[in-house]
Amino acid sequence: MISIDKIKLQFKKILSLDAHPGHISAGFAVGVFISFTPFFGLHTPLAIALAFIFRLNKVTCITGAWVNTPFTVVPILVASYNLGRFLRGKPAKALTFTNLDWQSLQPYAKSILLGSSIIGFFAAVASYFICYWLVTVFRRKDAALAEITREMEVVGEELD
Repeated sequence: MISIDKIKLQFKKILSLDAHPGHISAGFAVGVFISFTPFFGLHTPLAIALAFIFRLNKVTCITGAWVNTPFTVVPILVASYNLGRFLRGKPAKALTFTNLDWQSLQPYAKSILLGSSIIGFFAAVASYFICYWLVTVFRRKDAALAEITREMEVVGEELD
């Protein structure tokens, strides 16, 4: 079972990473986008692959991919489907599925993929700015981290 203490510990690890806040936030944002896709069971491998391909922070990318939890997956899936139907100019239709495997979702794939891409994009943009802000605020509390962050922002990249 996931505990609040484990979640807090994971966020503290992310916020104190020795990397540029933009690099940390970009990895988290890509992970958040992945978490909104309907490719259940592939979120973590996709996050790892994209983190390597785009040279993103692996820890934050994987953590972002876990944003969509079992408690939120069905409401987000329904919202994605409804948004996709609306954008495609289709009339409202009930989303009925028995489980979250591809065979059950395939008849709704176009609408779900379109809707989840739009929702995921906006969630990723918002999560980038929220994560960036959290990293900089957290680092201001520690003098050493604050100095490293200031230098990274001046230089525009990670310091070795």
